[in-house]
Amino acid sequence: MSASLERQMLGGPRTVSMKTPHVTNKQASQLLHNKFVVVLGDSIQRGVYKDLVMLLQRDNYLAASQLKTKGEEQFEKDELLEGGTKGHMSNGTKYKEVRQYMSDHHQVRFYFVTRVYSEYVQRILEEFEKGPKPDLVIMNSCVWDVSRYGRQWEPDYMENLTRFFRKLRTILPEEALIIWNLTMPLGKTIIGGFLVPEVAEFGPSLRFDIIEANYCSATLASVYGLDVLDLHFQFRFSLQHRMKDGVHWNAVAHRRITCLLLAHVANAWGVELPPSQPPTGLNQSFSEQDPTKETQQQPRKAQNSVYRCRPRAWGYNNYPVPPNPCMTSLTSNFYGGHHDAWMESPHIRQDFSRDYIPPQTGPYYDQGFFIGYPTQDSNDDNYVMRSKYRRAQYRPY
Repeated sequence: MSASLERQMLGGPRTVSMKTPHVTNKQASQLLHNKFVVVLGDSIQRGVYKDLVMLLQRDNYLAASQLKTKGEEQFEKDELLEGGTKGHMSNGTKYKEVRQYMSDHHQVRFYFVTRVYSEYVQRILEEFEKGPKPDLVIMNSCVWDVSRYGRQWEPDYMENLTRFFRKLRTILPEEALIIWNLTMPLGKTIIGGFLVPEVAEFGPSLRFDIIEANYCSATLASVYGLDVLDLHFQFRFSLQHRMKDGVHWNAVAHRRITCLLLAHVANAWGVELPPSQPPTGLNQSFSEQDPTKETQQQPRKAQNSVYRCRPRAWGYNNYPVPPNPCMTSLTSNFYGGHHDAWMESPHIRQDFSRDYIPPQTGPYYDQGFFIGYPTQDSNDDNYVMRSKYRRAQYRPY
């Protein structure tokens, strides 16, 4: 019996057989041959840039010090073009850092941005418009947007996303591949970094805010024809690879991100990546936590507080969709008359007042939590795993 199979049977950490193949230095170099790659975003995206630069040169992981350092004059033969140690080092929203790695056949550039659309981002887009246009753009901007520019971040974030996506689509040619990364899971406790003392009170709720922001940005990106890579979904059970600060991730996770990105690029460009194994002596295993240990709650009774639901536009079982949030009469007085008569129908009150039963057990497993509710199919909540945008085929190889 193999060691990995034995570990799975014993309930220990299991090594994920990734659907995407491991990408080697040779494969990455060939895939991005004569390509101009731009990475935009925060410190996580800086790690994406650094791991990509490392992989284009050799099959090594980033050192912990390389992941933590920012603004250095040189990293693995790249060059600091602007900001960083050449400017003012800070954790403020005005911090800038522009890096570039160039070889005979590769060009990778990184821009540190603290907001998805600003005057600084406008200048970056003007550079794309005047100078060489990138073949591949990898970007994300979320955590700073929802934490450093006011508590009511939703309207500004949506407006800035719309402006940025529209402008980017106007400037870049149709065959350019644009990948929007969704923000990775945050920890309950966030230490240091971007979360300065002035906004430290927002820390505990940020992990929920980014879920809403991810949904908004993924929806808009799909509307404007951008590709979406859901890193939050990919790393939801891999929290042991997250650093103690609750935000950043270790070198193993960053290599996994690089493999996911390059596999997505290869698929978009019509390139088949052959199966490959990590080089001898390099531990490239990527393990996930057993989701039953932390995510499964013990059965408990449903509390008579606010029963909320979000029916689909077509309604379940042809029931009329309520115009207001679904609340029982128990809470109608507290919420100032928002009581919905739809909740008073006998079959609805019966289903929403029963004891909680875990989805894995009980007579309602086949029908979901509530009797009469259909199970999810492939067309339900498809924003979790969004289908790839059908672009004009661009196959450079």
